[in-house]
Order: sequence, then structure tokens, then C-alpha cells
Amino acid sequence: MTIIWTIIIGLIAGVIAKFIMPGDNEPKGFILTILLGIAGAFVATWLGQAIGWYGPNDQAGLIGSVVGAIIVLFIWGMIVRRRA
Repeated sequence: MTIIWTIIIGLIAGVIAKFIMPGDNEPKGFILTILLGIAGAFVATWLGQAIGWYGPNDQAGLIGSVVGAIIVLFIWGMIVRRRA
């Protein structure tokens, strides 16, 4: 059940992040949107634990996942612009 919940949160976080940061260079497709949200959740969890907002066994929620996905989208945009 945890993997299914992570995929659902990843999809929601990825869609919200794409609405907040639209652009031509964003990853497109259903699977990439889910992966964007899941990567955002991992980034938010890692940053939150490094800063001290989350404990060692805590995970980022939906808002943290969206913020993490926005960070991932920003980095994605920088890499794509550099290649073009």
C-alpha cells in the first residue's frame, strides 16, 4: 500500500508543480509526471531531514513534495536550456 500511496502523491505533486511552473522544457507524459512528483518527495524529505524539519523516520507530505518537485523542475529546466 505504501508504494501505491507514493505513486498517488507523486502524481498529484507532479501535476501541481507543473501548473505552478509551466514551460516548454518540462517533462511531458503521465509517467514522467509521476516520476517528477516522486523525485520531489525524495528531495523534500532529504532537505527536510538535513535542515532538521523532519525526523529520521519522517517523510515529506504533499506540500513538501510539491516544493521538491518545483526544485526538480527548476533543475530540469536549467539542464535542458544548457543543452539547447
